[in-house]
Amino acid sequence: MANRELDHSEMIAALEWYSAVGVDVSVGEVAVDRFAESARAASALTGEKGRPRPAPAMPAARTEPPPVPTLGGVEDGDPQSARELAQSADTLDALRAALDGFEGCQLKLRATNLVFADGNPEAEIMLVGEAPGRDEDLQGKPFVGRSGQLLDRMLGAIGLDRDSVYIANTVPWRPPGNRTPAPAEVAVCLPFLHRQIELVAPKVLVTLGGAASATLFETDTGITRLRGTWRDLEVGSHSMRAIATLHPAYLLRQPAAKRLAWQDMLAIADAMGRAS
Repeated sequence: MANRELDHSEMIAALEWYSAVGVDVSVGEVAVDRFAESARAASALTGEKGRPRPAPAMPAARTEPPPVPTLGGVEDGDPQSARELAQSADTLDALRAALDGFEGCQLKLRATNLVFADGNPEAEIMLVGEAPGRDEDLQGKPFVGRSGQLLDRMLGAIGLDRDSVYIANTVPWRPPGNRTPAPAEVAVCLPFLHRQIELVAPKVLVTLGGAASATLFETDTGITRLRGTWRDLEVGSHSMRAIATLHPAYLLRQPAAKRLAWQDMLAIADAMGRAS
């Protein structure tokens, strides 16, 4: 089929698809004809009368690994600098403003919005997930997509809603293509989450999924073994009870695991009843 120009709606649909899979940075202003490059490369391998050219000498082995490329030459910042900035915030509004102006995490360069938090900052229960997805990035709120809708139903089943909980993520910007945040990205964002927990000062902290649980509990134990067990957790100057449960996105893929999450939700409801 001959190539044709896309109409306006088709171009918008193509751009949205590229954005959804994380293709959001152009690599050049002029298109590159890869077929012509391949033909030139093939012809360069033969000399006169079709005789192969001698193979070029191999370069000397590198003694150091090549540098890792970064977007726009920007590297993730120093966690210590992030920690000092986070600790300087005395309120959640000040912390949000500090994150909004923070340039030490490359994820910010690709994200549409900062996804700081949702819910009631005076709540006694705080939930922490891993990172925003596409819907969260567009709306600037955590857990608003399909997994967020399931989370709302899970909370509703034990008499809670977004007016009675506070929700945040370990990383406040969407990783391209919804990939797992890199360790350096988590490390530089963690001081802001720690300060956020200190300022909210919940009585109960619930980690959603293996990534958030491993980060806050500082463990490499898998979520299926970690979930459902209460522990005392200290974050900065604040101490609280904490429990891990399965991430709603996992439950959408593995519906049979909902019975385990339901056990965790009942344990949370029981703990909140004792705390009130």
